[in-house]
Amino acid sequence: MLDQEKFYKALKNNGIRFFCGVPDSHLNAFCTYLAENVPDCRHVIAANEGSAIAIAAGNYFVTGKTPFVYMQNSGLGNALNPLVSLVDRNVYSVPMILLIGWRGDPADRDHEQHKTQGRITTPLMGLLDLPYRVVADDNQLIDETVSWAVKTAQTSESPVALIARKGVFAEKDKKPPVDDSFPMSREDAIKVILDNTPRNTLFVATTGRATRELYFLRQERGEPHHNDVLNVGAMGHASSIAMGMALSKPERPVICLDGDAAAIMHMGVFTTVSRYPLPNYIHIILNNGAHESVGGQISAGQGISFEEIANGSGFRAVTVDNAADLAGAIKGFSDMKAASLIDVHIRQGMRSFLPPLNIDHSALIAEFMRKNTDEECN
Repeated sequence: MLDQEKFYKALKNNGIRFFCGVPDSHLNAFCTYLAENVPDCRHVIAANEGSAIAIAAGNYFVTGKTPFVYMQNSGLGNALNPLVSLVDRNVYSVPMILLIGWRGDPADRDHEQHKTQGRITTPLMGLLDLPYRVVADDNQLIDETVSWAVKTAQTSESPVALIARKGVFAEKDKKPPVDDSFPMSREDAIKVILDNTPRNTLFVATTGRATRELYFLRQERGEPHHNDVLNVGAMGHASSIAMGMALSKPERPVICLDGDAAAIMHMGVFTTVSRYPLPNYIHIILNNGAHESVGGQISAGQGISFEEIANGSGFRAVTVDNAADLAGAIKGFSDMKAASLIDVHIRQGMRSFLPPLNIDHSALIAEFMRKNTDEECN
């Protein structure tokens, strides 16, 4: 792993002062360094990668200084629109440095949901006409790499990408968080939810640890997986998947098990859900206030009121922080006339060992559809 302080100082010595992005597991050591050493006025953890590009552009427009944006390559889809229609040299010609974690690197084994994105990452740089380099895991090359990136961005008046393989900006072993702020962990909350919902409830679990915990809790409880959609990629879209299911399957309860950062990433779906009578839809946000699965960087989750936002969008919403209130909220929302949202404040952390989620995605969704597909609503 590179010396993160040395990398940051090289950026600073080349005039980089503003940092923005979405945390990534391949970049967790650098993201943690920024969170601990750069003031909030110069470091923004954005809702999504497109927003990060736009925030960085705004900084450039009023300072004239080259900004720095970090993200996982899976977030390039979110970033594409502002990359080609805002900061592109054919539009406003904004120089910026992109640090992109390379999940699905063809040279490294990774989960299935990262394979296509990993394969197309470097070709995509060519299609976007973005100069790029794969960062070497060599401290002696830091100064030259950073100098090249900054000079190229400023000369071309466009973004330049630094692609980061596994281990270059991330520690192999992440330290488990010490957190006793709330009585329930995410797994505790999922257990309460499973204990208090009808057996025919359809579940959509968000990207990250919620999918793993739901899957292995089902295993431990001797329960089938055929009512569960595990949204292993597409961060921020679990609630939209759940909405599509609830709208087309009005006779079945549908629960979205979401994370706070994932819910924030595409929160506009709140307003879409509110336009339809979806009394069978419950959006449950497992809110630990952190991007825990990628390093534990703080999110805005516990600093905002999902309850007020959801109520203002037409939901029936409540905030809870213990098992009894969570169980009561689930039962209380079972006969509502509109969509419901439960913001569950939980602590960070997970059991000391949770196996990786090695599943056959095609078989899992085929079984789900075999059990649950029939005529849509009239």
